[in-house]
Amino acid sequence: MWICHSERPLEAEELCQALAVEIGSADYNDNKAPSIRTVLSYCQGFVVVDEEGSAVRLVHHTLQEYLTSHRNLFASSHSTIAETCLTYLNSQQVMALSDFQVQSTQHSPFLEYSSLYWGVHMQKEPSEGGKTLALRLFNHYEYHISIRLLWEHTLLSYSPYLPQPKFTGLHYASMLGLVEVLRALIEMDSVDINITDGISATSILWAARNGHEAAVKLLLRRKDINPDRLDLSNRAPISWAAEEGHEAVVKLLLGRKDVSPDRPDLEQRAPISWAAENGHEAVVELFLEQKDVNPHRLDCSDRTPISWAVENGHEAVVKLLLERKDVSPDSPDCEEFSIQWADESEHEAVVEFIEPFP
Repeated sequence: MWICHSERPLEAEELCQALAVEIGSADYNDNKAPSIRTVLSYCQGFVVVDEEGSAVRLVHHTLQEYLTSHRNLFASSHSTIAETCLTYLNSQQVMALSDFQVQSTQHSPFLEYSSLYWGVHMQKEPSEGGKTLALRLFNHYEYHISIRLLWEHTLLSYSPYLPQPKFTGLHYASMLGLVEVLRALIEMDSVDINITDGISATSILWAARNGHEAAVKLLLRRKDINPDRLDLSNRAPISWAAEEGHEAVVKLLLGRKDVSPDRPDLEQRAPISWAAENGHEAVVELFLEQKDVNPHRLDCSDRTPISWAVENGHEAVVKLLLERKDVSPDSPDCEEFSIQWADESEHEAVVEFIEPFP
């Protein structure tokens, strides 16, 4: 199960520690971890340790393909892995570790995998046991060592300037769209629905950025939610959803009177600019239907949404914008600069489309 369904190849020590976890136990007994030799003997030659490293793998890729294609062979594999990871993270031994001890966790090889991937497994296969264990973890999450690992390995990819690994269970559940966990969290009287993390992002920003429509809907039911709160980049949830092309989430947010569809960020780019740059035609169309959206706003680089679309060869988006009377085809940005961007990017179809405009 572990070898077939883990999110990355497990090292021998990681696998052995994982096998020693008793789901639901408050203690972790390292003495119960089998040796890799014992594991290999039980697997009767079907499992080997990679000669180039210490990763454990199946003896041949065809076996991996067979086992992963027959899901009934390992019932509830992802929920079992999630619950194992959470049990390990909730153990007294791991809870006693400080978030400053990341560099000295050689005796806890399973810590990194369980910290980074328990939510991914739970996202694939939620379970009531997993929800209970997740809520237990979130009671101490702000100071848990797994936050430091999550920050170093995952959150920095969202923002390389993340000032500190401040992150709550509410943010995590929203980021991965763990709806049932999120539902339980927001029903707690003590929860601050608008609490911010290290980049001043709220839970709804994480849900919107990752396109979790059900999570966004759930959060919007709270009367005290601020769905337009800005992060350190002065970007609101709708801006991130627009950039990623999450049409359903953008539509939800546009339906709110307390969401500004045209608010510029630190770069003076409105949400429609991010959608245009990435070629999200349906999202651009949603913004164009809004009366208070300026589709020809100049950003700090003196560029408009159409020039971003042209640079990346998004012909359908360019066509949408040029059909608007308030997008002037004879402005420097739209005509001269946009053609320049298209020429430099070798998007001939877009050049041919723009050039006929007066």
